[in-house]
Amino acid sequence: MMVFRIFVEKKPGLDNEARALKNDIKELLQIDGLEKVRLFNRYDAENLSAELFDYAVDTVFSEPQLDNVTKDLPEADFIFEVEYLPGQFDQRADSAAECIQIISRGERPDVKTAKVYALYGNLSEEDKDAVKKYVINAVESREADMDLPETLVSEYDIPDSVEIIDGFCSLSEDGLKQFIDDRGLAMDLADIKYCQQYFKDEDREPTVTEIKMIDTYWSDHCRHTTFNTVIDSVKFEDETLQEAFDRYMEVRKTLGRTKPVTLMDIGTIAVKKLKSQGKMKNLDESDEINACTVKIKVDTEKGEEDWLLLFKNETHNHPTEIEPFGGAATCVGGAIRDPLSGRSYVYAAMRVTGAGDPLLPVSETIPGKLPQRKLVTTAAAGYSSYGNQIGLATGQVDELYHPGYVAKRMEIGAVIAAAPAENVVREVPAAGDRVILLGGKTGRDGCGGATGSSKSHNASSLESCGAEVQKGNAPEERKLQRLFRNPDASKLIKRCNDFGAGGVSVAIGELADGLEIDLDKVPKKYEGLDGTELAISESQERMAVVVAEKDVEKFCTLARGENLEATVVAKVTAEPVLSMYWQGSNIVNISREFLNSNGAEKHVDVETSALCDYTREVKGSFTENYKAVAADLNVCSKRGLSERFDSTIGAGTVLMPFGGKHQRTPIQAMVNKVSLEKGDTKTCSLMSWGYNPFITEKSPYHGAYLAVVESVCKLIAEGAAFEEVYLSFQEYFEKLGKDPKKWGSPLAALLGSLDAQLELGVGAIGGKDSMSGTFENIHVPPTLVSFAVTTENVDNIISPEFKEAGHKVYLIRPEKNDKGLPSGESLKAVFEQVTGLMRRGTVKACYTPVYGGIAEAILKMSMGNGIGFVYGDALSDEEIFGYDYGSFVIEAEGALPSCDGCGFECILIGETVSDGRISKKDEAVSLEEICGIYEDKLESVYPCNIKAEDEKPENISYETEKIFTASVKTAKPRVLIPVFPGTNCEYDSAKAFAGAGAEPEIFVLNNLTAEDVSKSISRFAEEVRRSQIIFIPGGFSGGDEPDGSGKLITAFFRNEEIKEAVNELLEDRDGLMAGICNGFQAMIKLGLVPFGKILTPDETFPTLTYNKISRHQSKLVRTRIASNNSPWLSQVKVGDVYTVPISHGEGRFIARPELLKKLAENGQIITQYVDMNGNATNEIQFNPNGSDWAVEGIVSPDGRVLGKMGHSERIGYGLYKNVPGAFDMKMFESAVKYFK
Repeated sequence: MMVFRIFVEKKPGLDNEARALKNDIKELLQIDGLEKVRLFNRYDAENLSAELFDYAVDTVFSEPQLDNVTKDLPEADFIFEVEYLPGQFDQRADSAAECIQIISRGERPDVKTAKVYALYGNLSEEDKDAVKKYVINAVESREADMDLPETLVSEYDIPDSVEIIDGFCSLSEDGLKQFIDDRGLAMDLADIKYCQQYFKDEDREPTVTEIKMIDTYWSDHCRHTTFNTVIDSVKFEDETLQEAFDRYMEVRKTLGRTKPVTLMDIGTIAVKKLKSQGKMKNLDESDEINACTVKIKVDTEKGEEDWLLLFKNETHNHPTEIEPFGGAATCVGGAIRDPLSGRSYVYAAMRVTGAGDPLLPVSETIPGKLPQRKLVTTAAAGYSSYGNQIGLATGQVDELYHPGYVAKRMEIGAVIAAAPAENVVREVPAAGDRVILLGGKTGRDGCGGATGSSKSHNASSLESCGAEVQKGNAPEERKLQRLFRNPDASKLIKRCNDFGAGGVSVAIGELADGLEIDLDKVPKKYEGLDGTELAISESQERMAVVVAEKDVEKFCTLARGENLEATVVAKVTAEPVLSMYWQGSNIVNISREFLNSNGAEKHVDVETSALCDYTREVKGSFTENYKAVAADLNVCSKRGLSERFDSTIGAGTVLMPFGGKHQRTPIQAMVNKVSLEKGDTKTCSLMSWGYNPFITEKSPYHGAYLAVVESVCKLIAEGAAFEEVYLSFQEYFEKLGKDPKKWGSPLAALLGSLDAQLELGVGAIGGKDSMSGTFENIHVPPTLVSFAVTTENVDNIISPEFKEAGHKVYLIRPEKNDKGLPSGESLKAVFEQVTGLMRRGTVKACYTPVYGGIAEAILKMSMGNGIGFVYGDALSDEEIFGYDYGSFVIEAEGALPSCDGCGFECILIGETVSDGRISKKDEAVSLEEICGIYEDKLESVYPCNIKAEDEKPENISYETEKIFTASVKTAKPRVLIPVFPGTNCEYDSAKAFAGAGAEPEIFVLNNLTAEDVSKSISRFAEEVRRSQIIFIPGGFSGGDEPDGSGKLITAFFRNEEIKEAVNELLEDRDGLMAGICNGFQAMIKLGLVPFGKILTPDETFPTLTYNKISRHQSKLVRTRIASNNSPWLSQVKVGDVYTVPISHGEGRFIARPELLKKLAENGQIITQYVDMNGNATNEIQFNPNGSDWAVEGIVSPDGRVLGKMGHSERIGYGLYKNVPGAFDMKMFESAVKYFK
């Protein structure tokens, strides 16, 4: 068959990406000769008819309202094309092929895509090379051939054997050293000698698969070999560290520890000590290697239930450094899969990253590195894209800036999850059990990721690590989430592991002592993979589960019901040997005892350096210092970064990332209700983090101690009681080698964290170490980030923004010990006092000072509601602008009691005022000025304040007295909720309908094969005929590809069988239909809104396109009811204002002026974005996408079909406590009422 080709370009005015690239090239690359940039998406398609291709041009590959389509490229001064490397996942091509298959109900066509760059202007050869280098990341993509290929089908050499390494057992020491270099191994000489001895004892030569697999198994990334290195001796220059080490040795003595002294032992011994004291009784411990797990009680409508709470922090520093989008995406993907493998539902995440200064010019970029600005923005896009698609609320996003992170970026994702305890069955796998591989297919992407992440790097090594980058496929992971939430499936799982570092060899290899793996059964993305690649590929979105042989068929059926591939690939054996077969040959046969040895035992001597003073020097006037604080990269606004991340999905967000009526005060801990599939709860989880690189680089001991203190204090500041608090650490240090001085830094940090844990009585029950933060002669700062987790009742949660003028503000400060650190006993007394005041209702707002001290606390508390503050005389400037970890700034209603003899200070430091200033004596700075400094600092990197059009839209009012009622009545209307690949709001939508009295039915589209597609279409049509309401929930259908939202959904609904069923529902049975966000995007492109029927679009149709700010927007917005002309709106009044969560990248409603006027006249514009005064506006803070006429929602002419961007389904008790507003429009109750 022939290959068809088209090029698609955004119409002028909608070409945001092209204009942004032009700006980058001129400003960052300083190429002044550039005049214009045009971007085209190139689509090549094969294995479909000409008629089907032509139909797909305007329905799949493009939208007539937004795009121009051409078969030939225009002339340009410089033109080139870029495509993904073979094997890298291309969401655009994949979704396009899925859409076409759904339309045809036939076989899936082959589709390949490329991006075409057409540049105009006076460009030198050096300019052209600079542009190519900027847009082509050689790790994931390459310049494409511009000629039309004869076929898209790739020809692969099919390997039939793996190499047996002849002569390995006879290699000399020099030969082994050369072998490590030649094979690019991460292991050292001692390890390879240990391997050699094993194979000598086995009397055979190894296969290359065995060597590569062992290298992966024993990598620092997988088995923490640095942390498990035996410390033979320690020399101290500092008495503080000597005393701390002595205390550690005393703990070992009291516990009777005989294992060697290691960093791992120091990092984990606190929990052992606390357990010996009868504490930490709610730890859930098992042989499974999953996330941190604790037992909790969850308040449900049935009473208190036993649940498990799981949390995990994950790092992806190396992959994100070399391919920021995919690396950051798979950081959160990997973090999710750890608690997911514990059979829990992951519902919330936070992101903490470390970077160099992103404001530095590109010309200062170190050779071999990406510019920091490109790194931070592309990584943010990658993480948010994946997290937003998977459907977990990202409640806190922060970025630390330190010059050391130029060596290697820090990318941390931390997630929290929960499951009913009864759903988690843990059994030891028995001989004869089967291992099922679930989810994604295997390719070369990710081969060697564990070993690559375990190495330090230089300019040349980064080139050879290209194959180590993984690509994420979020819709596939969402399917895994859904399957594991089903108790019928989760209760069949004896043991589970996720596919992270090491691929099959580790994910399956760790499930049981004895395993026989058939690599020929492992599903492949393409042919040509050899046994080694199948064994170690780190392709994402895969899980391995052990089930009894009798349960295999049942489990695979349940998986298929979630549109997931499930394949039996291994069986458990009685003999403790890891064995792999490929093409009939036994290519791996390694004893479990040898694998579990983790290689040759490592030894090191350690020397610690003297600790340096980290006190912050304060110079200048009060106002000068305040402005400097606001402009500090580590204090200033990250709102433009954070708003890229969906913070409200799951309808469980207790505190928004930014609070107050202006949504400006950042929270200090992420708070989310524990996610229940059905029903409601008041039980919420809290997660926080703590770390200051500028303290830790001076004194790792003090920095780590204060990281623990900071993380715990943040929980207390938001209303948690100091009960059942758990920690998890993220350690990140330079490559240590054998240098005793370098080893002193992590030793000191871990001793600091140990002292903090023992003084407070809290323990780190998990963590992640990454010991490769070196690039040539640059090193990351000593890094120990402490994450703290607990649970609480939502009624007890306090937010940090000042609530009212005229309130007294106090500082509660703990006593310090002889090391200048807050003492544990004093801190615990402070925690008790603060919590007691909160429970009595005295505390209106609370903030614990962190990097920017009390000054930062007051600034951020003031911004949310625009409330000023006047300092009294109690604090000096050194106290205001210096560090004050462990303290609490409290807005109180009334005076606080005296704290004499309490073991801490309670100081009245000032009061809230209404003059819009922060002042002290005769100095003052206005909130308007300082907030401008605060927000403008990173505006060029993370925009959030783009200028709006001067023309203001009018408020629309259309009021009808009409009473809407269905001709066919039913007490409990049935709501059909389709789930497409990428849908993520189905649970929230179903709960909202169930709570309103409807009967929701979730329908999962299955499109694994042509037959599955055909069956799904017929089944869905039948379900429509049995339902009264169709509700299309939000998400990212097909990953919002190909280049546009909702196309996979529209392809489904355009099928004639479904089209007929929908028309019958709407025209003959008075049914209702609605779509929110992605559902609205699909419905407007189908014509269902505003026309009320499925039509073929043309360029006159209204549509939704990319937000004017050119990024995802997630926040709360105010919407005004403009019309009540719909049964969905029977319980609201025109003029009512509701606050609604939004989360979208393509929410900008555009329509021709004559159509807008007609819609308004007909009462079809139902809601508009409005400002604080209730007026429709174009201002970006209120109209988040730049919609024409500020339109947020519209309906069909008769009002029965509704589409809106805001997530009205994200409602519930105790949500969004830090932002005022009315949240429930009674939309779902109104729909149910319509049928009664």
